Amino acid sequence: MTRRVAIVGVALSDTGRVDDRTNWELHGQAVRRAIADAGLAKEDIDGLASNGIGTLQPIELAEYLGLRPTWVDSTQVGGGTWEVMAGHAADAIAQGHAEVVALVYGSTTRADLKKRLRTANLSFGGRGPIQFEVPYGHTLIAKYAMAARRHMHEYGTTVEQLAEVAVSARYNAQFNPDAYYRDPITVDDVLNSEMIADPYTKLQCCIRSDGGCAVILAAEDRVPDTAKAPVWILGHGQHVSHTTMSEWPDFTVSPAAIAGKAAFERAGVTPEEINVCTIYDAFTYMVLVTLEDLGFCGKGEGGALAESGALRLGGSLPTNPDGGGLSACHPGMRGLFLLVEATRQLRQEHPPERLVPDAKLACVSGTGGWFCSNGTLILGVE
Repeated sequence: MTRRVAIVGVALSDTGRVDDRTNWELHGQAVRRAIADAGLAKEDIDGLASNGIGTLQPIELAEYLGLRPTWVDSTQVGGGTWEVMAGHAADAIAQGHAEVVALVYGSTTRADLKKRLRTANLSFGGRGPIQFEVPYGHTLIAKYAMAARRHMHEYGTTVEQLAEVAVSARYNAQFNPDAYYRDPITVDDVLNSEMIADPYTKLQCCIRSDGGCAVILAAEDRVPDTAKAPVWILGHGQHVSHTTMSEWPDFTVSPAAIAGKAAFERAGVTPEEINVCTIYDAFTYMVLVTLEDLGFCGKGEGGALAESGALRLGGSLPTNPDGGGLSACHPGMRGLFLLVEATRQLRQEHPPERLVPDAKLACVSGTGGWFCSNGTLILGVE
């Protein structure tokens, strides 16, 4: 059995500053809203993919949601987990192992920090291979910063070009009423903000917010039962690269180079045909190198692409039209939000000012860890 698979429902939970709900409640909100968006019932869900809550993931969440799935996935590869999970779910549905799968995420990271219920992490742990980097103070952001510096050394990428990624994200966010930050910023604003890890200033780093979302996938024979036009998963790819920086062969090449190539080949389309991108943007450099590795420009040309204004709504390659993790929301792992925004753009659901007109094809690329993994999907509408 091989069936086409579509995204049939998407939704956000409460997002931004959410001080009055638990992360469990955000999961529940998101799933209920996504099921309603799809025009389905809870009883239609026979698959669940989730990571980020509970000890027995996703068993505890299934019980909380009142689901009894016969297919589950709790893959953990960092922020891009959801693109990888979506690929797994699409394969399972295509082969008849599930009919309707819910992907869900929620987090109250910001609220928990404000309430002193948790602390920030300096390291991911002191066991396994990554223990050998801990004594040197390699924080997550320091690893991203080293990669950015290498790209600057190799290709002449400038701090102004990196800053433009943040400026473009904020430009797009001004049209999104749900975005955490909407006030326009300039390149000078970005460069004059607090230095965090050279070359990253504060405005080149993702925000910390609360929020959740959910995505419903279904087999093509269930699409007639749903409420809105389907967004088809045309192709997907995934790749894991490294955990320790010493095992990363080239700081200027991300795992999107392999995952993206597979996704485009399986979809049978080229980067030139893509109308809109949603790219994981925990830091500005992520966007530049991911776009290069996906084939939207040559290696070393990502800075010039951003500098041209291409990433803004109305530009030649609108990227993260919702404002991305740099301005809209970033509640820990943002990958699932990329699928929500891409779906809404292809459905043409937004007001004209925040819409990519007549978008038919989207590229969704989620990166995890410090470029440790990537999942890329090509989505399309008929």
